[in-house]
Amino acid sequence: MNAVAPFDHHTLGQRILFGSGRASHHLRLAVDEAGAASPMVIAGSSDRAIADAVLADLPYAVRFDEVRPHVPSELAERARVVARKAGADLLVSIGGGSTTGLAKAVALTTGLPIVAVPTTYAGSEATNVWGLTEAARKTTGQDNRVVPSVVVYDAELTRTLPRELSIASACNALAHCIDSLWAPRADPITTALATEAMTALVRALPDLAEHPDSLAGRERALYGAYLAAVVFAGAGSGLHHKICHVLGGRFDLPHAQTHAVVLPYVLAFNARCAPAAVSRIADALNTSDPVSGLRDLLESVGAPHALQTLGMPQEGVTESTDLILPLVPESNPRSVTRHDLAELLDSAWSGKSPS
Repeated sequence: MNAVAPFDHHTLGQRILFGSGRASHHLRLAVDEAGAASPMVIAGSSDRAIADAVLADLPYAVRFDEVRPHVPSELAERARVVARKAGADLLVSIGGGSTTGLAKAVALTTGLPIVAVPTTYAGSEATNVWGLTEAARKTTGQDNRVVPSVVVYDAELTRTLPRELSIASACNALAHCIDSLWAPRADPITTALATEAMTALVRALPDLAEHPDSLAGRERALYGAYLAAVVFAGAGSGLHHKICHVLGGRFDLPHAQTHAVVLPYVLAFNARCAPAAVSRIADALNTSDPVSGLRDLLESVGAPHALQTLGMPQEGVTESTDLILPLVPESNPRSVTRHDLAELLDSAWSGKSPS
């Protein structure tokens, strides 16, 4: 075994309660142990039935159901006002990444702790990354105040996810893994976790597509998504995430689907300059050619493959190129020119096969 180079790794502190069919019990446990008397529940109106079941008879001070993608800053401020007026002493988020993101926006300025109950594979609940959108520009940052103190994982809660969204959400998690291999703070620990997460997600994706009622497949996806989020929190945002954050904020594109579309193009772009990462990705995909292997996997499960189908205008390629280029991480294994980036985005917009 080769010597291990020195590294500086930070691990976020939180408790993970994982168990199918145990969300209500685990949430009550977390709230009781926090000593909270006035929780504020954040759960979108589309997740009302799930939230009602998970909350059961848990008392709470107020419930906020206005949730939107990319967390508009004015929405975050309304939620903060509601939390203050209700005297909330804890935030309970029940839903996907947008719901968790709104809870983080409230915690960022109030310091309130969060108990997160995810219903997708977004992974936001396991990171210290927050994001706010204002005037079609998405700003992200890192702050340990937004890290949920407890995360309640229950694969049963993901059964109501439509097939297409389940697949896109799992692809988003896969993007956390792959992008982390060349992210600014990548280290041996994040790389090891990314490898395990990729393996779990690659196994889970066909189950989500072909056997959407399979609880085992959903448990694998949730486990992989959690590890992927831990990896993302540790390694930081690579080229893929910089691209997706700009596109999502500027054109209000659906978060998970945008990640699913962009991922194979970033992999194809970086592959020849990142042999160690390519080797791990190839092993997870059980192929000698990870670029075509990833493309084939995404096609086989019906993942979205073109930005134009998500609502991005073709003229947005030029504008996005200008917005993304200054954000390209120095850690990216291949230098990125304006021409490179424009070509990558144009291919992703049209759905041209990545090569």
